[in-house]
Amino acid sequence: MNGRFHISVHILTLLDAAKGELVSSDYLAGSINTNPALVRKELSNLRKHGLIISKEGKAGGYMLAKSPDQIRFADVYEAVKQTAILGQARNEPNPKCPVGRQINQHLKDMDKEIEDAVIKKLYDFNLADFSEKFY
Repeated sequence: MNGRFHISVHILTLLDAAKGELVSSDYLAGSINTNPALVRKELSNLRKHGLIISKEGKAGGYMLAKSPDQIRFADVYEAVKQTAILGQARNEPNPKCPVGRQINQHLKDMDKEIEDAVIKKLYDFNLADFSEKFY
């Protein structure tokens, strides 16, 4: 998996620490030590998934859309996932081969089973509990 989950959890943890105050994307990018454009992209995605809200303008910024105990890490994972956990083949196997004609489906099935287990485990974690580790 890419770093989007880590960036999103970092953003949400900072917003939780702000206790309802608006936080700028520049501040978030400074803490994450990454490009503000990348942070704004993740902020847009988190807003689209109902995890944060924003206010436009000079005095604008971002804040949590709901209580930190209501933000499950499974929801964050669902918001940022892009590809299969095990990756995907770039080629089509030979359909005449007994392994080749079946391998992609068996790997997809295995990937789904692993992803379901990951999501189930991530449901046990929420932002409130995670944020307590920092303060």
